[in-house]
Amino acid sequence: MTPRHYFSIIILFYSLTGCSVINQESAVSNEQQGKSAQSALNREENRSFKIEFEKWQGTPYKYGGNGLNGVDCSAFVQSVFYSSQQIQLPRTTEKQLLLGKKIALSDAKSGDLLFFKTSKKDKHVGIYLGYQQFMHASTSKGVIISRLNNPYWASVFWQARRIR
Repeated sequence: MTPRHYFSIIILFYSLTGCSVINQESAVSNEQQGKSAQSALNREENRSFKIEFEKWQGTPYKYGGNGLNGVDCSAFVQSVFYSSQQIQLPRTTEKQLLLGKKIALSDAKSGDLLFFKTSKKDKHVGIYLGYQQFMHASTSKGVIISRLNNPYWASVFWQARRIR
C-alpha cells in the first residue's frame, strides 16, 4: 500500500468517526434528565425560559437552521433571548462570545451564556438555568436541557458570560 492509500484511509476513518467519538448525554438517563430539567424550569426566575423551552423542546439540530424545523445552537440562543427577554443577540456563536463580561462558572446565574470548545475550531453555546443545568441545541438530540456535571460537557466547558 502506498503512503497515499494510507492517507486516504486515515482521512476516511476520521470523517466517519469524528462526530461520534463521545456520546454527549450518556451519563444521565432520559428519565433523570427529564425530572431535573423540569425542576430547573419550574423556578420563578426561569419562567420565561420555560415557555421558550417548551416551544423548542425536541426541535432537531440543523447547522444554519433558525426555526422549529431545525435550529443550531446560536440561533436557538438568539431566538430565546429575543422572545423571552427582548434582547437582540448576534446570530453566530463567535459574535455572541464577544458580548457582556466573562464570569466564573461558580458565579453563573440563570440567563448567563455558557460556551464550550467542542473541537479546536468548533464552539457551542447554551443558556444557563442554574443548578448545573443549561438548555441548548445539541447536535445529537436537538433542543434539550443538559447537566454541566455530565463528563462530556464538563470536559469541553470553556467560559460563562453575563450579558444582562
